[in-house]
Amino acid sequence: MKNRGYLFLLAIFWFISAFGQEPDSIAGIGLGTISQVNQGNSYITFPTDIGNIEPLWFEGNLIPNFYIRQNKTSRLMGVLTPQIIIRMYQEESFPVRTPSYIPQITVYYQLNKNKNAKESIVFGRIAHHSNGQEDPFFLEDGSVNTKSGDFSTNFFELGFIATNLNTRFNAHQFFKTSLEVHPDGFIQEELKGIYSQYRWHNTFSIFKISNKNQERIAQKPTISLKGEATWMFGDYNELESFSAERLNLSLTFYYHPKFLEDIGLFVQYYHGSDYYNMYFDHRLDVLRFGFMTEKLRF
Repeated sequence: MKNRGYLFLLAIFWFISAFGQEPDSIAGIGLGTISQVNQGNSYITFPTDIGNIEPLWFEGNLIPNFYIRQNKTSRLMGVLTPQIIIRMYQEESFPVRTPSYIPQITVYYQLNKNKNAKESIVFGRIAHHSNGQEDPFFLEDGSVNTKSGDFSTNFFELGFIATNLNTRFNAHQFFKTSLEVHPDGFIQEELKGIYSQYRWHNTFSIFKISNKNQERIAQKPTISLKGEATWMFGDYNELESFSAERLNLSLTFYYHPKFLEDIGLFVQYYHGSDYYNMYFDHRLDVLRFGFMTEKLRF
């Protein structure tokens, strides 16, 4: 665990050092693109996961975004996102068990209106996470009913996003920090004490653009790198305040080859609590591969 943590911290320090580069005269990337980076990417994994996750044919993350704004130059924008995560298991009849439904609405406000790539944005999000099941949460032996147990919680998230342009690497950079809260009364009673209701998210992202694409016509990043760290607060599972089990880490590398139009290849390492509804009490260490969309319009 220590070696993995050190490597992850080194990656974060590299992001921070690159973040200090001064932007040149290239125009800002726009609130729509910034929100798209923050909302996340649709992807589908290959059946080649390496780690302690259950054998899967694939995991699919669908994140369609519907924008609400007056025009493309507006400093205020809303985004409706009916996110769905599904897993197909390598079992008889290839079951897709308890998909995660995470409908959400996010509001972004651009604090500055610079003519360069250095932007500051605040955002707020209200979301619901459930799995559409109605069977008891616990089995008779007291274990969590992962196959058909009812899972439901509601949360809000408040955060800040800063962007910059690294001229040395010709790359756009993003830093996001946010606090996610699942208030009492909005979370299922069975989850209290075994599910973290307070989470601090931090994300560093770099999107490398090919030099030949500087005409600014529907450019797509050729390479991106994203590091994420989440610390889970609150009293749950009787964990100590600084237990390593409170930390979730993720590092994703994306490459968009020339022969593919709107999708690319990604590899991701994830260490932490499972995010798939009723599987929340599982700890994952997994390396995965797959296809991902990175339809960013710089």
